[in-house]
Amino acid sequence: MKTAQTITLTKEERATLTVWLRLHPSTRLALRAKIVLLAADGNTNQEIAERLRASRKTVSLWRRRFREGRLAGIEKEAPRSSARKAKARERMVRLILHKTMKERPADASHWTIRSLAKELGISPSMVHRVWKANDLGSRQE
Repeated sequence: MKTAQTITLTKEERATLTVWLRLHPSTRLALRAKIVLLAADGNTNQEIAERLRASRKTVSLWRRRFREGRLAGIEKEAPRSSARKAKARERMVRLILHKTMKERPADASHWTIRSLAKELGISPSMVHRVWKANDLGSRQE
């Protein structure tokens, strides 16, 4: 089993973490501050996880982020990737274009923004944006 690296705090860091706990008692920042304070007091990741009802992975992550970036390393979350959302959006754009140009609704001669949105279970504004971006014109009902 790996041993977590020791955390040593300066007086200023300890004071800042304590202030964060007071000002933001039920936030993610407070949890991070508690993790670092408990780590600095010599607790293991397992002990911290049990005490705070967090996963060991979470404790390990924030302990490591503090060691690498000190207070700035735990103050904000790392940016998350939006690649998954972008891929889903691209698939939906392709589907909107395919339906618009290659298929007809069962009860009409052409799709309207609202009818296509209802068919696909998406917002009419998304259909409108895709049509506008591809010069397909608006057929509002």
